[in-house]
Amino acid sequence: MPNTATGSAVNSATPFGYRVYATLTAALAPLVTLLDARKYHMAGVPRVRVAERDGWASETRPDATLLWFHAVSAGEALSILGLVRVLGDRLPEAAFLVTTTSVTSAQLVAERKPPRTRHQFAPLDTPGAVTRFLRYWRPDLAVFVESELWPRQILAARAAGVPLVLVNACLSDRSLARWQRCRGLARTILEAFSCILAKDSRTLEGLIKLGTRPDRIVESGDLKAAGDPLPVDEKTRVEFVAVIAGRPLWVAASTHPGEEQAVAEAHRAGLAANQDLLLIIVPRHPSRGSAIAEALRAEGWNVARRAAGESLTQETQIYLADTFGETGLWYRVSPLVFLGGSLVPVGGHNPFEPASLGTAVVHGPHVANFADAFRDMDAVGAAYGVADAAELARVVPALVTSQDLSALQRQARLFADGKRGMLDDIAGRLIAVMAEGRGGG
Repeated sequence: MPNTATGSAVNSATPFGYRVYATLTAALAPLVTLLDARKYHMAGVPRVRVAERDGWASETRPDATLLWFHAVSAGEALSILGLVRVLGDRLPEAAFLVTTTSVTSAQLVAERKPPRTRHQFAPLDTPGAVTRFLRYWRPDLAVFVESELWPRQILAARAAGVPLVLVNACLSDRSLARWQRCRGLARTILEAFSCILAKDSRTLEGLIKLGTRPDRIVESGDLKAAGDPLPVDEKTRVEFVAVIAGRPLWVAASTHPGEEQAVAEAHRAGLAANQDLLLIIVPRHPSRGSAIAEALRAEGWNVARRAAGESLTQETQIYLADTFGETGLWYRVSPLVFLGGSLVPVGGHNPFEPASLGTAVVHGPHVANFADAFRDMDAVGAAYGVADAAELARVVPALVTSQDLSALQRQARLFADGKRGMLDDIAGRLIAVMAEGRGGG
């Protein structure tokens, strides 16, 4: 196992940028810890779990090889659970630790974590929190996800002899430009990783420009493509199918402000061809449900809100699914989904989740977050891109009643299924890095 001490992450060769960062975070640690604890307390997190943010563990470290995965958001956390499951099969004696920062992600990981997996809130990037965390958990491998480049965590883990891997590395053009302004710090952080698996070629090229050695980085594809299918409560699914009683329907998922009106207009065009057509809107932020319902009703729509317990009847034209954790239900009951965040400049959302369930995907032009995936899916007929709201209003009614819809569904599932093999490849790389026992150098 790695050293129990964290070692020194700062020496005379450490870039000036990191020394400034380390000094400031050390000086501000008491205030940062206090404000962070207050935020978690207000979210209803128990005190013992809030303390995890300051490096105090709330669970016992298993007496086994321990692989630590650090993500942040729910999406990032869920994207690695399939990988953890594959590693669990290949390393039957190993245990796993997943750390995240959001309350929602903690709840989701607790519900869906694979066997032998523990969850903790990630330590703050302060001296005390990082030291306590590493000394207690003593990970045999540290896997950071996407863009979680916390300098002290990374350099302290490396100094303690923990091998590090960055998976699904994904940096926006803005982030890359920001790192370019502190190249010395960026290079020091990136050199700490034994291996970097880049989500796409743009990230790979950008990280090499920042100083990553070409022999330490490969393009692995988007880990979200091979994530576990979204869960569903089967009893709820059966009950909902009975309620809609065979009505044709489509879903607008992960919508943002400005998109609900656009999909409503597309639905209006669909109703002209079939008065039974039902639209299910799943807002990205369910807290907007009341405002969305009010706006739609002001335009004359018959709306039922799920969060308010309002019944879906034959007269309901739009069902507002403003609840958490039920996206898997909506993808399973609908043959077609419009993925939001793409008619407005948000960057789009994960197309693999509906595709893996055989749901046809329609999207707008703003898909920078998953540019390669949407490009490839469009090319093989696994998704359909529209330029604007007007085209959406033309395409949706045509697809809902078209025989082409089943072909689009089939291609979507085939595309998603073709990505499953990447988990075995990534798992093999992680095992190889851990076997070397040293984080590069």
